[in-house]
Amino acid sequence: MKFSSHLALLITLLFSLTGFADEPLRLATTTSTENSGLLAVLLPAFTKQTGIQVDVIAVGTGKALQIARHGDADVVMVHARQAEDVFIAEGYGVNRRDTMENDFVLVGPSSDPAKIKGKNSTVDALKKIAQYEASFVSRGDNSGTHKKEMFLWKSARIEPAGAWHKEAGQGMGKVLLMANELNAYTLTDRGTWLAYKDKLSLQILNDGGVLLKNPYGIIAVNPALHQDIQYLKAMSLIAWLTSPTGQAMINGFKKNGEQLFYPTAITNVLNGG
Repeated sequence: MKFSSHLALLITLLFSLTGFADEPLRLATTTSTENSGLLAVLLPAFTKQTGIQVDVIAVGTGKALQIARHGDADVVMVHARQAEDVFIAEGYGVNRRDTMENDFVLVGPSSDPAKIKGKNSTVDALKKIAQYEASFVSRGDNSGTHKKEMFLWKSARIEPAGAWHKEAGQGMGKVLLMANELNAYTLTDRGTWLAYKDKLSLQILNDGGVLLKNPYGIIAVNPALHQDIQYLKAMSLIAWLTSPTGQAMINGFKKNGEQLFYPTAITNVLNGG
């Protein structure tokens, strides 16, 4: 006898509430949400309100989505919309919600060997870096930041190659430290930059513009694919992060008085709506 898809889903949800009641929720997310310090503020507040513990797996976006595909995470929070849409279209994720955004910035040494400071166009700035073969450290890890970087190089009609373009295969914090040591340029999300800038001699040399927007989404892993997915806990985190409480905490998170992320789930949160 075959169960209907609805009954199978109900059994999966009941199983998640019983056999896995004490298991922590598994959140696969980007290094930027951890490196910035945001999760250290949000997750304890979520746990205090709901009683749900959260285990964080902080990796690049590509790796986070792959972990979720294998059923080793219950929920993902990442920042590469095209990859997120593919993940959902392939049936791995459900109930995506916008959560927040910041932007990317190009940083580099104050000596600015490629002379990109003052360039309004990020594409033109990258063309100058390639022209001068100035040292550039890439994430090189299929993360959301790496995907954005490759999109920008493609927009500049450049395929970066050679000794000047170094692929680190590391998270954003480590890449910033590496670029600092090498007096190199790199692309970073603003949140991680603000969290690390006091440790660095690098400067923001190019920012602004629609191409550098960096939206984040949160997605529940499809419970129909893996029997141990904690779907209700995942939806609890999604609901909390996109609620007025979660959005206000994201809005209020600052480093040295500077805001790192801007809430996008509730656009009128600042107006008390």
